[in-house]
Formats: sequence, structure tokens, C-alpha cells
Amino acid sequence: MSWKTLAALPWRIRKTSGYGRAVFAFGAGALSALALPPFDLWPILFLTFPVLTWLVDGIAKPGRAGAPAAAWIGWCFGFGYFLAGLYWFGYAYHYLVDTAVVGWLLPVALMALTAYLALYPALGLALARLYWPQGPVRVVSLAVAMALTEWLRGHLVTDFPWNAIGYVLTGPLVIAQSASVIGTWGLTFCAVLIFASPAVLGDDPRAVRRGWLSPVGGLILLAALAGGGALRLAAHPTESVAGVSLRLVQPDLKSVDQEVSVAELQNRAARYRALSTVATPSRPHGLNDVTHLIWPEAALPFYRLPPDLVDFLPPATVLITGSLRLAGQQASGGVAAYNSIFVVDRSGKILGYYDKKHLVPFGEYTPFHGWLEASGLMRFVRPASELLSGGSRRDLATPDAPDFLPTVCYEIIFPDEVAPRDGRPGWIVNVTNDGWFGASSGPYQHFRQARMRAIEQGLPLVRAANSGISAVVDPLGRIVASLPLDSAGVIDAELPRALSPTIYARYGDWTFALMVGLALLSLFFHYFFQRS
Repeated sequence: MSWKTLAALPWRIRKTSGYGRAVFAFGAGALSALALPPFDLWPILFLTFPVLTWLVDGIAKPGRAGAPAAAWIGWCFGFGYFLAGLYWFGYAYHYLVDTAVVGWLLPVALMALTAYLALYPALGLALARLYWPQGPVRVVSLAVAMALTEWLRGHLVTDFPWNAIGYVLTGPLVIAQSASVIGTWGLTFCAVLIFASPAVLGDDPRAVRRGWLSPVGGLILLAALAGGGALRLAAHPTESVAGVSLRLVQPDLKSVDQEVSVAELQNRAARYRALSTVATPSRPHGLNDVTHLIWPEAALPFYRLPPDLVDFLPPATVLITGSLRLAGQQASGGVAAYNSIFVVDRSGKILGYYDKKHLVPFGEYTPFHGWLEASGLMRFVRPASELLSGGSRRDLATPDAPDFLPTVCYEIIFPDEVAPRDGRPGWIVNVTNDGWFGASSGPYQHFRQARMRAIEQGLPLVRAANSGISAVVDPLGRIVASLPLDSAGVIDAELPRALSPTIYARYGDWTFALMVGLALLSLFFHYFFQRS
């Protein structure tokens, strides 16, 4: 491709319309998903976000009149982004419905999910188009609008912040450190600002000298984030809590069913006991030197833990495990239960428990149950376990270690819900079963989001996953030890020591609000300056 052809590319993209515009937007969104785990090809966004900006430039109608066209561009971009990033939903679909009846509806279900999620970038582009001046200021408009609508996606209706745009900057650990100050939503604002900045190079060729200031500014911001992160990593080497020895068990059980036969329960129990007591080079005496044994979510889905389940534990070892907790009978006659985390000693005594608060729709409860029943659509849905939602988040105490913050499965993906503001645990425990995702990008995306909670809060993360990825992560996101996806084994590690509360831990999303507020103020000043 010649330089002349390359220089004409922004003009050609601006001139597209109809299906061509939709194809460009969809392609840019789909390619942007390559910036997510496990690929982490984040530099590709220096191409896709300028394309998105040039498409909005090409809208002929100004201001509010051009908002519908901008919304269509944003929807096509979001549809491509979520379709490519959430393709693993196809694996989960088989656990959510009766595939013998409606397996053929998988493409429809996946399209419906991504079409809904794409409404948020559609809203973002429509808002940005309301004030879309020439030059680098329009990049600020885009960053503000996209960051706000991504925040809304994590809080409204579905509150599903999976694959927020800010995660594209979390592959390099030095850049991810910025989340300790501005959180994931602040990283989202910075990501759009950085990656859309080269779009200005496609403006009027007579202003190309000034146009270089925008991408240079983006690179300076990127370098500042990386430089600050490098200093933070250098200033805080990984330290361990004295006297705490962890063993995490990853059994690699592919089933996600919580209702299993007695024989299957016995097989699982035998597998957990064998893995829990295995000798390793770092633990030649098996469990004898372990203070805390950690099993994944619903490891053995008993409604009441049998006392002989843990009689193999040494006297000084406690078990932290996911399990179901019986709450009584439902009005329909079924069992009412919570998806819980227990702390259990050798005698089987429950020292503490936490009930999962944020349940998975259709996996742990059936939303719109009454409407589905009345409309006859309930027959297409595999009956969920209909678990109960727990109360407020709270720390759990455990012997011979700091209190920990318990999280079950995808509760870990909600940045501002993880750590309560009125307490300070010493570590985060996340038990999960990522068998829902199959051998896909899903487990890698889930783990990345979990790792970000450690960086945001300055707390170590201990994550036990049924089929992976299990890991011990220090409070700066460094992986101390891990087990890969689809493997069985144990992790023996010390517990990393927590840092002092980070700025994000102290103030939460107020730092993001401050960033966006200052950016909005600059846009208002620019608007009135242009009119004067």
C-alpha cells in the first residue's frame, strides 16, 4: 500500500455510508476484541478507534440531528466487539437451556445478548456526537461518552461489566497499576483517549503539523501510566504473611451441575482428598505444613457438610471451600439454598460462612420466572437451581491469618462491590467454577478481571477454580503461583502481604468521576469559547 493510498484512507472511511459504514464499524469492533485476554493485542486499537472516529466524522448532519447515525455506528461497533469477545457464551448456553429442545436457538441467543450489550456503545456514540468539533477535542468527547456508558453497563439493569474497554490496558502489568488510583472505569476513559488520538492525523492535511500533537499526547499519557506503574512495582516487592501456608486444589472436574448423585459425590470427595493430601517438592509432607486448604466453588455440593468430610485435615489446618448451604424449603416444595463459602476445622465445625450475593441469571436463578411461566417459555429454559441471594458483603475470620473478603464466581468482576468501605480485609478469596466457559477465552477474561481487583484494592488474591485458572496473586497483580486451564493439581504458596489502602480502595469511583468531570468542564469551556 502506497503512502498516498494510506493518506487517503481516512477520507475513504468518512465517505462510506449504508452497509459499508456498518461493515467498517462491525469490523473495527470485532478486531478490538483481540486486545482482550488471552490475545492481549492491545496496539491494534490504534487502528480500530481511529476508524470508529472517522466513521462518526462522516455523518453529514450536525449535532443532535446526527446522533441517530452515530448511534447506529456505535451499535455496529459494539455488536462486533461483544460478539467476538463473548463467543464463549455458546458453551454456557448448553447449561442454561434444554438443548434437546432449543439447541438450534444458540445463534439467536448469542445475537440477542450481543445486540443488547451493543446498545451501550450506541448510546455512547450518540452522546459524543452531540458535541463533535474538529480536531482533538472530539476525541475527548468520545472518551467521556464511552467511559460513562461503560460505567452504566456495569451498574444498570443487567449490571454486566464484563470486558469493559479499560481491560484492554491491563495486559501490561505496569499500565494496570493505574487502576489502584483511577479504577477500571478510569482506565476505560484513558484507553479511548489514547487509542483514538491518532484519528486527528486524518484531518485536514494543512493542519497535519498540529495534528501530530494529539497522538503524541496519547503516547505521553500511555508512557506516564506505564512509568508510574513501573515505579509502583519497584517500590513494593512481594512480601509474605508469616505463618500462613496455603494449598489450593484444582480438581479439573468439567461438570457445572450442582445436583449430582450420591455416587458422584463420593467420587468427587475421594478426588479432593487425594489431591489435598498429595506430597509435592515444596510440601513433601502433604498437608502437615499447610495452615489453609482452599477448594473451589460448590466443590462438594452438600446441603450440610458431613463431619467425616474433613477428618483428614491435620489439627492446625482449616478448610475454606465453596458449598451449598441449606436454608429451608421453598413454597413449591423444593430446597432453598445459598451458594456459600465455608471456613471449616478438622472436627467439621463451621467457623464462618458467606452467602453469595450476586447470582448468575438463568444459572443460579431464573429472572422473570412468573412471566416465563405465564407465556409458556419456561419449557425452553433448563430449570435453574433457584438459589437464594445473600445479604451484605462482609469479611470472614479464619484462624492464624488475617480476615479475608469472600467472593464467589463472577462477583469478582464488579469493581466497586468487591471491598466494603467500612473494613479492611487482609486478602481476597475467590472460589469459582469456570467450567461454564469450556476451553475458550472466557476463563482468561474472568481471571484478568479478578486480578484487577487485587490491584485496585491493594490486596492479595487467592483464587481456586474448578478447572482453572487457579492462582495466588500479590496486591500488585503479580502472579506468585498458578495452575493452567484444564489441568488438575495443587498450588502451594505463602500468603502475600496486603498493602496500605490504595486511593481507589479509599474513594472508589469518585476518582473516575473527577476525571470525567474535569473533561466535561474542558468541553464546556471549548464550546463557549468557540461560540464567542
